Amino acid sequence: MRTEKKLEELGQVMVNEIKKGDGPTFETTLRTRSNTIYDEAVGCLRTGDKKETRKFLSVAQARTFMQTVAIAAKTKQFLTEDLHTSIRGLFYQLKFTLGEDLDEDLFTEQTESNQLIEDLEVALKIKREDLNLTTDRKGFVAGAMAIRDKFGGEETTIDLAKQGRSGWSIPSDVDNGMEITSLDADYVLVVEKDALWQRLNEDKFWKKENCLLVTPKGQSTRGTRRLLRKLADKKLPVYCLMDCDAWGWYIYWTIKTGSMNLAYLGRDFAVPESRFLGVTMSDIKEFPFLEKLTIKAKDVDVKRAEEMMGYPWINRHKDWVRELKLVLKTKKKLEQDALQGERLTFVGEYIRKKIDNKEWLN
Repeated sequence: MRTEKKLEELGQVMVNEIKKGDGPTFETTLRTRSNTIYDEAVGCLRTGDKKETRKFLSVAQARTFMQTVAIAAKTKQFLTEDLHTSIRGLFYQLKFTLGEDLDEDLFTEQTESNQLIEDLEVALKIKREDLNLTTDRKGFVAGAMAIRDKFGGEETTIDLAKQGRSGWSIPSDVDNGMEITSLDADYVLVVEKDALWQRLNEDKFWKKENCLLVTPKGQSTRGTRRLLRKLADKKLPVYCLMDCDAWGWYIYWTIKTGSMNLAYLGRDFAVPESRFLGVTMSDIKEFPFLEKLTIKAKDVDVKRAEEMMGYPWINRHKDWVRELKLVLKTKKKLEQDALQGERLTFVGEYIRKKIDNKEWLN
């Protein structure tokens, strides 16, 4: 009801403006690179204070204003009916001709509606999931945690320790109608690749080490990032095992500080407390067999390392600067899969050693 009330209040403000003889307006925070800042106190990216006001009585803004109101009205309908759809489904719900004598669609491309959904998120201080809009699912979890899920008029309790080889598929919305009812874990381990997650799941690593085993299967979805934030709020340490390359670094820092695309959601989708276990180029000194398993760094890896050393929220960490310089010097990279090169069960030993000895990068 909280989101419905916010939508109703948004509409009422516009109605009041019209009653006063003024044109209705819509104000939202400007989502640009120049208005994205790193919040030192919180440790994540967020949007600044610059605002943007759209007016209906403006030739340049009338169409966008009308589209925004249409999205607000349609999502209000979804909430009233207790129905969900994807952002693609919303686009098709609104892609219609404006009138019999006007051969023009309200929306011609989904990118138009996507941007305005984000504007509503910012303006109303909500998440798109609060509007009953779903996004893609990719992540999986295994471990001693139980979820109470109220969805589609039914309530189900899900035991994540009994999901077998597949694990529990993280939905796009882990807030509305979903509650963690029991949790017995000492920490969360985020493994970049699904294949390595399956390797650890087969060994019942999560059971032996009393942890939650999570894989985002590459870049983390909104649902996965939000779940990690909720688990961190329960005081669970979050450790990340990624590739030592441009993609692995990007995935980790997106989890840690958030992304520019979702900066307007700030700490709700970031875990500043997370730590990077590896893999790192420094691992080669301790585990010589990895030397033969390195791969030549691509131009994108080198460029990314150089960019990261220029970010103030990264270059303050001496350990990260040292690692990035090592990549630039050797022009090599290391994948997490290489940890299986000596023997398949070595991965678990590597993780235990790193955590026990606090050998991570902040």
